Amino acid sequence: MNPLRLLRRSFDHGVHPAHLKEQTADLPIQRVPFVNRYLMPLGQHIGAPSRAIVTVGERVRRGQKIADATAFVSTTLHSPVTGWVRKIEGFRSMDGSFAPAIEIEADPYATQQEERGDPLPWQSLSIEEFIAAVQEAGIVGMGGAAFPCHVKFSIPDGLKIRYLLVNGAECEPYLTNDHRLMLERPDDLLQGAEIVRRKIGAEETVIGVEVNKPDAIEILRRHVKPDQSVRIVPLQVKYPQGAEKMLIKSIFDREIPAGLLPRDVEVNVNNVGTIIAIFDYFERAIPLIERIVTVAGPGAAYPANLIVPLGTPVREVLRFCGGLKEETREVIMGGPMMGRPIASLDVPILKGSSGILAFTEAETAGRKEYPCIKCGRCVEACPYFLNPSRLARLSKARMFDEMREYSLMDCVECGCCTFSCPSNIPIVQLIRTGKDDLRNRKETEQ
Repeated sequence: MNPLRLLRRSFDHGVHPAHLKEQTADLPIQRVPFVNRYLMPLGQHIGAPSRAIVTVGERVRRGQKIADATAFVSTTLHSPVTGWVRKIEGFRSMDGSFAPAIEIEADPYATQQEERGDPLPWQSLSIEEFIAAVQEAGIVGMGGAAFPCHVKFSIPDGLKIRYLLVNGAECEPYLTNDHRLMLERPDDLLQGAEIVRRKIGAEETVIGVEVNKPDAIEILRRHVKPDQSVRIVPLQVKYPQGAEKMLIKSIFDREIPAGLLPRDVEVNVNNVGTIIAIFDYFERAIPLIERIVTVAGPGAAYPANLIVPLGTPVREVLRFCGGLKEETREVIMGGPMMGRPIASLDVPILKGSSGILAFTEAETAGRKEYPCIKCGRCVEACPYFLNPSRLARLSKARMFDEMREYSLMDCVECGCCTFSCPSNIPIVQLIRTGKDDLRNRKETEQ
């Protein structure tokens, strides 16, 4: 490895947005009260939607499975509360479209305590049994992508995983839920990583953390036991440091060509929250029924890091945080770079919901768009070495074949191009539209 790269632990290109984590970085995780109504969409993960296995009127208990996986790239759902199934029908989703979901009314007299079971004997499980157990737990990538976790652990014959890479970068501005998990549950994180490392046969666990979280780096190093094969790696603060390919480039100086995956360079990447969810399932028999969410932004009355049951309406989470300031104009699910505005405050918290950010007129006022001046800043910013300006123009012109030719689908929509554009062109939004057009065209052709 290049010794200079070893010193700076970073990747080429990218941008440097303000961290804006001061609102919540020092706020301990707290639990929101249980509410009356929960909404569990069947398609809150990448892949095939789940299939409901409960009926309207049925009583369910907290942690009970309510939907089955329908394919290998699919996963289960579990009830976040004890109560009754009231509806199974289409509900408005985050982007305004309608999608099937299970509505559960909480029992007001239930304690809603977690029904912890005995630890699962993960040491004796075969890799196939381990993969099936992770799918049964409903665990997905908790960093926002919501990719079914068990799929990552299914390593094709002939490939070997040398490194389990735990993503603690949390490079999105405002978000601090992974930071707080590293501070408050370091032993659980390390034990969860050890479970995964041993089951996939990795030689070493590497945890990458940006240097703007020095307390997390220090506490993890202090909790690493002598018999654990764990290395904590400080990373330069840059966006998108938390993207899989960027993280691997920063730590191992290995590039992943287009079309390949981390496993092709002997690395398996998982988010901090994902690893802790695995610990909770194998050591406490608790499936994925809740997650940590950061509530922040200029429009949030009382920012917080919260344990939120899945399916909780965003409106109820914000109510617990004192509501929204009067000048709030937009609420985003996720981080400001890759998150998306929500169509209604009644949409639920999903498995991939890392944050709820409230923005005022000052942050959301439409900026005047100017013609592209061919400055090349978007090209310099793109960590995937694409030409975002050209892709945006092709998308606008609906030039499908040319979009494919210039690798439109390799874009991960990180937003570096839009952030760096001096002409205020919504490049990433145009690219996103182009990708949707390509997908729709492919479905139509099929």
